[in-house]
Amino acid sequence: MVAGAGLAGLRTVEQLRERGAVGRITLIGAETRPPYDRPPLSKKVLTEPDLDPSLQADFAALDVDFRRAEYPFDHLVLATGALPVALPGEGRQRFLRSYDDALALRDLLRPGLRLAIVGAGWIGAELATAAAVRGGQVTVVEAGPAPLASAVGVPVGSQTAPWYAAAGVDLRVGISVAAVQPGGLALAGGEWIAADEIVTAVGVRPATSWLEGSGVRLQNGVAVDAGLRASRPGVYAVGDCAAFDSRRFGRQLRFEHWDVALHAPEVVAANVLGGDEVYDPVPYFWSEQFGRMVQYAGYHGGADELVWRGDPAEPTWAACWLAGGCLVAILTVDRPRDLLQGRRLITACNPVDTARLADPAVPLKSAIAT
Repeated sequence: MVAGAGLAGLRTVEQLRERGAVGRITLIGAETRPPYDRPPLSKKVLTEPDLDPSLQADFAALDVDFRRAEYPFDHLVLATGALPVALPGEGRQRFLRSYDDALALRDLLRPGLRLAIVGAGWIGAELATAAAVRGGQVTVVEAGPAPLASAVGVPVGSQTAPWYAAAGVDLRVGISVAAVQPGGLALAGGEWIAADEIVTAVGVRPATSWLEGSGVRLQNGVAVDAGLRASRPGVYAVGDCAAFDSRRFGRQLRFEHWDVALHAPEVVAANVLGGDEVYDPVPYFWSEQFGRMVQYAGYHGGADELVWRGDPAEPTWAACWLAGGCLVAILTVDRPRDLLQGRRLITACNPVDTARLADPAVPLKSAIAT
């Protein structure tokens, strides 16, 4: 049984079949739609009516029973994902988490629409991009001191603030929302922002509350080991709801990344079938916002140094995080080659020469210290 019919759940099923599993597999989803891809929801689905994000799952070929129900199991894979965080207040607040959410927002985006977005994270920035392109009057309210502050830190996140103004988006940072009210946002300082539509994009929480009291250990999601095994025998977790032991970074981590949902199921499927594989990735994420491709690889939570590669005021640049002289994370803006080579440096764990690392004319692969 696989609980959760997103990319992680479908990939687990596919990997089980590819690796020779012949038993009965049941895939349970919370939505009536079959599995679909989430990244396009805040990107192309908002602007391209004919785009279909469906993952084109062929359940007949996979010999999978897809439904919503409860069943006994020999092995249970938890792939229930995460749910958006709501704000207090009686006003209507929309979210951008499901396909239906994206379709509803796409139909709303129009010239002159007063759209208030709470949260200047990845989703908030991408939605602001789409709404501005459609001629909306967009205001983004962020409680932190800069866009993406909680994701990549203030020094790096603040470099993206000018992108909002250039796109005609009103960005307000360091402001908390007291309540979502009919017709607008009541801010903590007493100010009012009028809006026709409000979208809350302040983050998500693992969809694991239903597991409380089950004996499955919960800690920022379902706590699993390096093989993605939960605390109860026969139970595994994968995707947004799984907090796994990372040997590479020496701590328990949980990522809401498409790349994790794509590749972690390979480990789950192997271990369900008796293997002993380890999931220890260099995480990867990307965002398309305000005409730029922003890519991130690694984990900077334990970094002790930040090195700029190029000038953030220029069209292309990168931020590199080091720990003990080794590259542990990199964020690039329209520098895909740096991302690719940087991810390899993170994997290799080799010390780097910071002077060469900071020079955008030097290939990243040549920044290894000698």
